[in-house]
Amino acid sequence: MRHAPLVAGAAAMALVAAGAITYAVAGDDGGSRTPSAESADAGFARDMAVHHQQAVEMSYIVRDRTKDEEVRRLAYDIAQTQANQRGMMLGWLDLWGLPKVSSEPPMTWMDMGGMASGKDGALMPGMATNAEMKKLGELSGKRAEVFYLQLMTGHHKGGVHMAEGCVEKCAVGVEKRLARGMVEAQRSEIALMADMLKERGAEPRP
Repeated sequence: MRHAPLVAGAAAMALVAAGAITYAVAGDDGGSRTPSAESADAGFARDMAVHHQQAVEMSYIVRDRTKDEEVRRLAYDIAQTQANQRGMMLGWLDLWGLPKVSSEPPMTWMDMGGMASGKDGALMPGMATNAEMKKLGELSGKRAEVFYLQLMTGHHKGGVHMAEGCVEKCAVGVEKRLARGMVEAQRSEIALMADMLKERGAEPRP
Protein backbone atom coordinates (compact mmCIF):
# COMPACT_ATOMS: atom_id res chain seq x y z
CA MET A 1 0.00 0.00 0.00
CA ARG A 2 3.04 2.23 0.38
CA HIS A 3 2.90 3.35 -3.24
CA ALA A 4 -0.83 4.14 -3.35
CA PRO A 5 -0.47 7.96 -3.20
CA LEU A 6 2.17 7.87 -5.98
CA VAL A 7 -0.01 5.71 -8.22
CA ALA A 8 -3.12 7.78 -7.62
CA GLY A 9 -1.22 11.03 -8.05
CA ALA A 10 0.32 10.00 -11.37
CA ALA A 11 -3.04 8.83 -12.69
CA ALA A 12 -4.82 11.99 -11.58
CA MET A 13 -2.16 14.18 -13.21
CA ALA A 14 -2.44 12.23 -16.47
CA LEU A 15 -6.23 12.42 -16.52
CA VAL A 16 -6.28 16.16 -15.78
CA ALA A 17 -3.79 16.70 -18.60
CA ALA A 18 -5.88 14.53 -20.89
CA GLY A 19 -8.98 16.55 -20.10
CA ALA A 20 -7.20 19.79 -20.84
CA ILE A 21 -5.87 18.41 -24.11
CA THR A 22 -9.32 17.18 -25.16
CA TYR A 23 -10.76 20.64 -24.49
CA ALA A 24 -7.93 22.36 -26.32
CA VAL A 25 -7.90 20.29 -29.50
CA ALA A 26 -10.61 22.30 -31.26
CA GLY A 27 -8.55 25.47 -30.92
CA ASP A 28 -5.07 24.03 -31.19
CA ASP A 29 -2.25 26.43 -31.92
CA GLY A 30 -1.57 24.50 -35.13
CA GLY A 31 -4.35 26.56 -36.70
CA SER A 32 -6.40 25.08 -39.50
CA ARG A 33 -3.59 22.97 -40.97
CA THR A 34 -4.54 19.31 -41.23
CA PRO A 35 -1.71 16.75 -41.03
CA SER A 36 -1.20 14.41 -43.95
CA ALA A 37 -1.65 10.64 -43.67
CA GLU A 38 2.15 10.26 -43.89
CA SER A 39 2.91 12.87 -41.21
CA ALA A 40 4.48 12.17 -37.85
CA ASP A 41 1.26 13.43 -36.24
CA ALA A 42 -0.86 10.79 -37.98
CA GLY A 43 1.76 8.07 -37.60
CA PHE A 44 2.13 8.65 -33.88
CA ALA A 45 -1.63 8.72 -33.33
CA ARG A 46 -2.10 5.45 -35.23
CA ASP A 47 0.84 3.60 -33.70
CA MET A 48 0.38 4.79 -30.14
CA ALA A 49 -3.32 3.88 -30.25
CA VAL A 50 -2.28 0.29 -31.00
CA HIS A 51 0.50 0.39 -28.39
CA HIS A 52 -1.90 1.72 -25.76
CA GLN A 53 -4.54 -0.90 -26.55
CA GLN A 54 -2.18 -3.69 -25.55
CA ALA A 55 -1.35 -1.93 -22.28
CA VAL A 56 -5.07 -1.72 -21.52
CA GLU A 57 -5.47 -5.44 -22.27
CA MET A 58 -2.50 -6.42 -20.08
CA SER A 59 -3.80 -4.32 -17.23
CA TYR A 60 -7.25 -5.87 -17.26
CA ILE A 61 -5.74 -9.36 -17.45
CA VAL A 62 -3.62 -8.87 -14.33
CA ARG A 63 -6.53 -7.36 -12.38
CA ASP A 64 -8.22 -10.74 -12.71
CA ARG A 65 -5.08 -12.72 -11.83
CA THR A 66 -4.11 -11.15 -8.49
CA LYS A 67 -5.74 -9.86 -5.33
CA ASP A 68 -2.84 -7.52 -4.53
CA GLU A 69 -4.46 -4.09 -4.21
CA GLU A 70 -1.29 -2.17 -5.11
CA VAL A 71 -0.89 -3.96 -8.44
CA ARG A 72 -4.63 -3.87 -9.15
CA ARG A 73 -4.70 -0.11 -8.51
CA LEU A 74 -1.72 0.52 -10.79
CA ALA A 75 -3.25 -1.67 -13.50
CA TYR A 76 -6.58 0.14 -13.26
CA ASP A 77 -4.90 3.55 -13.46
CA ILE A 78 -2.82 2.55 -16.48
CA ALA A 79 -5.86 1.07 -18.23
CA GLN A 80 -8.01 4.15 -17.63
CA THR A 81 -5.33 6.66 -18.59
CA GLN A 82 -4.24 4.87 -21.75
CA ALA A 83 -7.80 4.11 -22.88
CA ASN A 84 -8.58 7.83 -22.50
CA GLN A 85 -5.49 8.84 -24.48
CA ARG A 86 -6.20 6.20 -27.14
CA GLY A 87 -9.67 7.64 -27.60
CA MET A 88 -8.23 11.11 -28.11
CA MET A 89 -5.73 9.96 -30.71
CA LEU A 90 -8.34 8.04 -32.69
CA GLY A 91 -10.62 11.08 -32.39
CA TRP A 92 -7.93 13.30 -33.90
CA LEU A 93 -7.57 10.96 -36.85
CA ASP A 94 -11.33 11.21 -37.38
CA LEU A 95 -11.17 14.99 -37.04
CA TRP A 96 -8.38 15.13 -39.61
CA GLY A 97 -10.22 12.75 -41.97
CA LEU A 98 -7.28 10.32 -41.93
CA PRO A 99 -7.27 6.50 -41.89
CA LYS A 100 -6.65 4.66 -38.64
CA VAL A 101 -4.49 2.05 -40.38
CA SER A 102 -1.60 2.36 -42.80
CA SER A 103 0.01 0.08 -45.36
CA GLU A 104 3.41 1.27 -44.11
CA PRO A 105 5.16 -0.62 -41.27
CA PRO A 106 4.72 0.78 -37.74
CA MET A 107 7.27 3.43 -36.75
CA THR A 108 7.77 4.55 -40.38
CA TRP A 109 7.01 8.11 -39.27
CA MET A 110 10.11 7.86 -37.04
CA ASP A 111 12.20 6.47 -39.92
CA MET A 112 12.31 3.20 -37.95
CA GLY A 113 9.87 1.06 -39.91
CA GLY A 114 12.03 -2.03 -39.46
CA MET A 115 12.80 -1.54 -35.76
CA ALA A 116 10.30 -4.14 -34.52
CA SER A 117 10.03 -7.45 -36.30
CA GLY A 118 6.31 -7.81 -35.70
CA LYS A 119 7.00 -11.43 -34.76
CA ASP A 120 4.23 -13.02 -32.73
CA GLY A 121 2.31 -9.77 -32.32
CA ALA A 122 5.16 -7.53 -31.10
CA LEU A 123 4.45 -4.81 -33.66
CA MET A 124 6.41 -2.01 -31.98
CA PRO A 125 9.19 -1.58 -29.41
CA GLY A 126 8.14 -2.71 -25.94
CA MET A 127 5.06 -4.59 -27.08
CA ALA A 128 4.50 -8.06 -25.63
CA THR A 129 4.27 -11.06 -27.92
CA ASN A 130 1.11 -13.13 -28.24
CA ALA A 131 2.86 -15.89 -26.27
CA GLU A 132 3.65 -13.46 -23.44
CA MET A 133 0.07 -12.22 -23.35
CA LYS A 134 -1.14 -15.84 -23.14
CA LYS A 135 1.33 -16.58 -20.35
CA LEU A 136 0.17 -13.55 -18.35
CA GLY A 137 -3.39 -14.86 -18.54
CA GLU A 138 -2.28 -18.23 -17.16
CA LEU A 139 -0.29 -16.97 -14.16
CA SER A 140 -1.76 -15.93 -10.84
CA GLY A 141 -0.78 -14.23 -7.61
CA LYS A 142 2.80 -13.01 -7.19
CA ARG A 143 3.98 -14.64 -10.43
CA ALA A 144 1.33 -12.72 -12.39
CA GLU A 145 2.25 -9.49 -10.59
CA VAL A 146 5.95 -9.83 -11.38
CA PHE A 147 5.39 -10.78 -15.02
CA TYR A 148 2.94 -7.91 -15.52
CA LEU A 149 5.34 -5.39 -13.97
CA GLN A 150 8.18 -6.68 -16.16
CA LEU A 151 6.06 -6.59 -19.32
CA MET A 152 4.66 -3.15 -18.54
CA THR A 153 8.10 -1.75 -17.76
CA GLY A 154 9.30 -2.79 -21.22
CA HIS A 155 6.05 -1.55 -22.75
CA HIS A 156 6.46 1.86 -21.12
CA LYS A 157 10.08 2.12 -22.28
CA GLY A 158 8.95 1.53 -25.85
CA GLY A 159 6.14 4.04 -25.39
CA VAL A 160 8.52 6.68 -24.04
CA HIS A 161 10.75 6.21 -27.08
CA MET A 162 7.78 6.73 -29.42
CA ALA A 163 6.46 9.72 -27.47
CA GLU A 164 9.89 11.36 -27.55
CA GLY A 165 9.78 10.90 -31.32
CA CYS A 166 6.51 12.80 -31.48
CA VAL A 167 7.84 15.58 -29.27
CA GLU A 168 10.64 15.98 -31.81
CA LYS A 169 8.73 15.42 -35.06
CA CYS A 170 5.02 16.19 -34.58
CA ALA A 171 3.71 19.56 -35.78
CA VAL A 172 0.36 19.76 -33.99
CA GLY A 173 0.95 21.53 -30.69
CA VAL A 174 -1.70 19.71 -28.68
CA GLU A 175 -0.35 16.33 -29.77
CA LYS A 176 3.20 17.32 -28.85
CA ARG A 177 1.92 18.28 -25.39
CA LEU A 178 0.19 14.93 -25.00
CA ALA A 179 3.39 13.14 -26.04
CA ARG A 180 5.45 15.18 -23.58
CA GLY A 181 3.00 14.28 -20.81
CA MET A 182 3.29 10.60 -21.73
CA VAL A 183 7.07 10.75 -21.41
CA GLU A 184 6.89 12.26 -17.94
CA ALA A 185 4.10 10.02 -16.63
CA GLN A 186 5.51 6.78 -17.99
CA ARG A 187 9.03 7.49 -16.75
CA SER A 188 7.51 8.02 -13.31
CA GLU A 189 5.64 4.73 -13.54
CA ILE A 190 8.79 2.91 -14.72
CA ALA A 191 10.53 4.03 -11.51
CA LEU A 192 7.51 3.02 -9.45
CA MET A 193 7.38 -0.44 -11.06
CA ALA A 194 11.10 -0.94 -10.41
CA ASP A 195 10.40 -0.43 -6.70
CA MET A 196 7.40 -2.76 -6.84
CA LEU A 197 9.49 -5.45 -8.52
CA LYS A 198 12.25 -5.08 -5.93
CA GLU A 199 9.70 -5.55 -3.15
CA ARG A 200 8.74 -8.83 -4.82
CA GLY A 201 12.35 -10.03 -5.15
CA ALA A 202 12.48 -9.41 -8.91
CA GLU A 203 14.00 -7.03 -11.44
CA PRO A 204 12.98 -5.55 -14.80
CA ARG A 205 13.80 -7.79 -17.72
CA PRO A 206 16.91 -6.82 -19.76
